[in-house]
Amino acid sequence: MDVEFGIRDIERPVQFSTDQSVDEVSQAVTNAITAGQPVTLTDSKGRRIIVPANALGYAVIGSETKHAVGFGAL
Repeated sequence: MDVEFGIRDIERPVQFSTDQSVDEVSQAVTNAITAGQPVTLTDSKGRRIIVPANALGYAVIGSETKHAVGFGAL
């Protein structure tokens, strides 16, 4: 699934893919904002993404990433 975080005062968003579900990512972001703690997620390559909750401008939590195979038909 694709995730995009907008960070305050930073021009470019942080974009990554994760194996976590939409509900897991949404819950992690909501809990972090509520508790004033950093948002901590793991991307699909095993790297940790840590963003201070007070620096988070927005979060776009996408649907599951599906890779097309072949040439597609009409």
